[in-house]
Amino acid sequence: MFLSEKQGIFSDKEIGIPMAQGVQEKVLAKIRRQGRSWAFSHVDFAGAGSRDAIDKAMERLQREETIRRVIRGIYDFPAFSKMLDRTLGPDIYQVSQALARKFGWRIQPDGASALNLMRVSTQVPAQYVFQSDGPTRTYEIGTTEVRFIHKAIKEMNFECDETAVITHGLKSLGSEHVDDRTIQKIRRWLPEDRRKKVLHDSRRVTGWVHEAIRRISEEGTGG
Repeated sequence: MFLSEKQGIFSDKEIGIPMAQGVQEKVLAKIRRQGRSWAFSHVDFAGAGSRDAIDKAMERLQREETIRRVIRGIYDFPAFSKMLDRTLGPDIYQVSQALARKFGWRIQPDGASALNLMRVSTQVPAQYVFQSDGPTRTYEIGTTEVRFIHKAIKEMNFECDETAVITHGLKSLGSEHVDDRTIQKIRRWLPEDRRKKVLHDSRRVTGWVHEAIRRISEEGTGG
């Protein structure tokens, strides 16, 4: 067992390679638990070791091509498509969430971005827009622009991130455009183990939106 950083008896440099390996094992274990496409920064490994040790662990994992550097300070655990026989690009929603955690922002996608994130819209956007209680900033992720716009967000009390995505997406469509096909697409996007939580989380949203979420959450998993 390694001495904790709080004990302050030895530094990472004094302990040497075993400490570094221990930190890397902790970092890799969490990455694997989160699964493919997960994006992250050093803040997601608080408690695994010192900032320097965590940074070095991620650098080693990047050199080994276990993880991928998306933008400065943000990495992901790339997903591979057997059908396409290639590594997929970064998941924009995961990258946006990683940036929000890194800087302590609360974010929500605008309507058009929410529809793309849920794959309700088949158009590949050149820009994703998120409302944020942080500063207005723009990031280039490959050929995609991710823009965070500072705005007083009214619907910030959701416990589940998915509730905000679905709510903004449905409102952007309007009740007249939410049909069975739309419900099925959102259901496929929303993990089954999150559906009851999202339904409960949405109890105070506009009536027709809550009814649509009920259909998404309570009907069968087919479609």
